[in-house]
This record gives sequence, structure tokens and C-alpha cells, in this order.
Amino acid sequence: MSNSVLIHSFPLSGHAHRVVLFASLAGISHRVVDVDLAAGAQKSAGFLAKNPAGQVPVLEDGDTIISDSNAILVYLARRYAPAWMPTDAVGEAQVQKFLTLAAGELAFGPAAARLVNVFNAPVDINVAHSVAERMLGKLEAHLEGREWLVGSSPTIADVAIYSYTAHAPEGDISLEPYRNVKRLLASVEALDGFVAMPTTPVGLRAGSAA
Repeated sequence: MSNSVLIHSFPLSGHAHRVVLFASLAGISHRVVDVDLAAGAQKSAGFLAKNPAGQVPVLEDGDTIISDSNAILVYLARRYAPAWMPTDAVGEAQVQKFLTLAAGELAFGPAAARLVNVFNAPVDINVAHSVAERMLGKLEAHLEGREWLVGSSPTIADVAIYSYTAHAPEGDISLEPYRNVKRLLASVEALDGFVAMPTTPVGLRAGSAA
């Protein structure tokens, strides 16, 4: 790779953070371009040309433009960091299962609860907490006897799950009952190249992320 990839990001977005985190963990040369969501930069004509949904993150790799955080993880792993994405059918299917979890119950559970506290989002906090409890219970059970979600080494599944799970307490969701989940988070944080997502103050308002 001769040039850095560009990651259009927002510091308080867990979706964007998982992309920046993966690029750092995998040693992929990258440059982060912060998008001013509060000012509506994601709705500008220039940004909408990159992602008509008006959301971060967006990846630019030469002439290739990809949106959606999980799609970006798959692309980066396939192109630049194949060790992070199994190539056997079973392993790849297992990774996909956790990417779906990240886009589903993680997004509508811990991430949604955080949106209420941090961004004053109009989300039903009780529903978000219920979804989060179910999701964290699944994760806790799966991780019994395992260090990583898939196989014996970290994959993009762990990265996809990390950001919003680690910041679940910002949505008043305690991780204390989930020792296996906490161990996974600690394992990710111990990896070379780990970069943390900022802890967010309550009451901010911003645009949208994916």
C-alpha cells in the first residue's frame, strides 16, 4: 500500500471508532478526517457524494469509496490484513454472525442506550436496556472458555463488538455481571496499536453515524 487510506470519522461515534481502531491494530496506514456532524458537514454535497446516507464512517482508498462500518472492516481485512478475517467457510460464517450482532442487538441495545444519555436521542431507554441485557447475555455465554469471539486469535468480529460494548456504561448499562465480556474487552485493549474512543459527556447533540 503506497498511500494511506482516508477514514471520515467522528470521535464520539462507535461505528467510526471501530474502523479507526482496526486500522491501527492491523497496522494499516491511514489518516483520520473528522467530520463536523454538529455543523451538518455530513449533509454537505461533497460528503453526500461519498455516502448518500450522510453518515460516518466513510473509507476512501484511492478511487474506492466504502461506507458502513462493518463493510469497511471486511474490505480492510480482505485487502490489507487477511489474518483478521478467516478464509474457511465456518470461520467466515462465525465472523459474519458477530457482524450481524454488531449491526443488530448491539446497535439497538448498548449503542441506543448510550445515544439517549450522550446525544439526547429519542430512543426508548427501557427497550434499549432490554435488548442490551439479551445481547450481553449471549456474548457472555459464547465467550465461556474462549479468549476471542472466533478462533484462537483476534478477528474483525472482536473489533466490531468492542467499541459500543466497552462504552455501554455511558448508557447506564453495567458490565459488572459479564466477566467474560469484560475479559474480551481487556484482551482487545492489550493489543498493540489499541486506540481508545473518548468517554463522552452527557447532553451532546450531533448527527448520525453508521
